[in-house]
Amino acid sequence: PTPSITMAGYGGMQPGIILLREGTDQSQGKAQLVSNINACQAVADTVRTTLGPRGMDKLVFDGQRVTISNDGATIMKLLDIVHPAAKTLVDISMSQDAEVGDGTTSVVLLAGEVLKQIKPFVEEGLHPQIIMGGLRKAAQVAVARVKEIAVDIGAADNRSMLETFAGTALNSKLISNQKALFCPMVVDAVSILDMEPAPDLDMVGIKKVPGGDVTQSFLVEGVAFKKAFSYAGFGLVYCFCIISKPA
Repeated sequence: PTPSITMAGYGGMQPGIILLREGTDQSQGKAQLVSNINACQAVADTVRTTLGPRGMDKLVFDGQRVTISNDGATIMKLLDIVHPAAKTLVDISMSQDAEVGDGTTSVVLLAGEVLKQIKPFVEEGLHPQIIMGGLRKAAQVAVARVKEIAVDIGAADNRSMLETFAGTALNSKLISNQKALFCPMVVDAVSILDMEPAPDLDMVGIKKVPGGDVTQSFLVEGVAFKKAFSYAGFGLVYCFCIISKPA
């Protein structure tokens, strides 16, 4: 008779088979953790010089077109990052851009700096759970300190400060030279919204019209939508219909 073999170590089940693409490197342990940190630091160093109003632009060629920008989210999106750990920095940047719309470079650099500081502990063999416990405690202390030193500027009665905040966010954008036009426009757009419980920023839309330049931009206190009209002998004519808020 044919002898039977029972896989007792796997609960009587056949062990799973892991299929990896040819050339895939599989590693684990301390060496892999250090490799992950090094990869993330390399990505952070790529966008480090774009930070701030004096940050330099990056020229990125993706194989089809050339992009020149110093916006962190744009650069991170264009980088062809293969390392799985370094890709998390791209996800962080995209999340920051979707939730806040600014600070995409800062979050990448902050994450890179945190990894740089914990690298010696990883090399010494400290368990990752202990490191994460320390980071969570540090985050709580940092948030508490920020709340402690925060100053209430009375945003409702301090329009100039709000325009300064808006200008700071525009420093790294292409329209930074037109801050005098767009800063008051941004503040007006947000001020129109209901502040209770919190302003719904999805109610603010941006409509792009071909032709002209950015200095012809203006704020509509109402609704603007694209509409097509048909005239005899003229075919379809596209224009924007504006429904302003009653005074």
